[in-house]
Amino acid sequence: MHRLKELLELRGPLTGKEIQEQIPADFFDLWRYCNNCPDLILKTIGSRYLRLDKNVEGFARLSPSILREFCNYTVVGLADKPEALDARARQIHQEIIRISCKKQELAHSIISGIVDSRQDSALIREKVCFMIAGDVAYQMAHLEPRPESSTGEFVNGSDLDIVVVVRGLSESIIERLDTAIYEQKYFLMSNPGHKEEIDYVIKDLSKVQAQLDLWDFKSMVANKILEEGLFLYGSHDLFHEIKDLVKEKGIPEKLAALSEIAAQKRENARLELLTFSDSVLNADLRHLLFTTEEREEFY
Repeated sequence: MHRLKELLELRGPLTGKEIQEQIPADFFDLWRYCNNCPDLILKTIGSRYLRLDKNVEGFARLSPSILREFCNYTVVGLADKPEALDARARQIHQEIIRISCKKQELAHSIISGIVDSRQDSALIREKVCFMIAGDVAYQMAHLEPRPESSTGEFVNGSDLDIVVVVRGLSESIIERLDTAIYEQKYFLMSNPGHKEEIDYVIKDLSKVQAQLDLWDFKSMVANKILEEGLFLYGSHDLFHEIKDLVKEKGIPEKLAALSEIAAQKRENARLELLTFSDSVLNADLRHLLFTTEEREEFY
């Protein structure tokens, strides 16, 4: 790994992915070396946030995963040049925010275009709230190509997680709205100029209220998405009513408790991995370490 210090002298601070492109080595080995080498310093960009995962005991883990964080959200530099590290970290953080804003603008453009083109657009704006969640809501969106789950075709990074909550709309209007969003989903995914994925769900406010009273896995995912979701389009009044319901049911506190558990598990795993000596990682550590398709299901 002596080449790494030479590389950083020549190129300045780099992300984990940029290092691996120049020094072909196992990401796990690179991560451990960078974290253990006294001549290097690391700076992580953005935030870690809760993911709910059926494959994890207690369902709670943090995103990004340890290696994805190292690859895309961590800058490695020389310990005697902290100013250069800080400057590169700011540059990358600004780019991540820019990507997140662009994806949110795209989602707004799609939804507003669908609604405004309809004869019943005023009714929809009054009776429907569109929210955006996921990476975009945390300003942690990325453009890393990844396979879309149903087709296997590659799309451009973080998907557009859109939650549509309706109140007092007829089934026929809801069905037409669903069809219009699905058509845009197909267009964006198949068009070479976009290759974006929309993940969306449409549900009535009564279903939202019912899910807020439950705490099984499906309701946990649904409630987390409502708690993190940002206003995108439609009814501001309905948006604030949803947020008030989420608070009344104590969802932020429940999610905060899960985040604390996930953070402790993450730190325990990190410390164990830094001193890991066996030839095979156990399933729990592997799940926290490796970059996976970090995708939430909608309920």
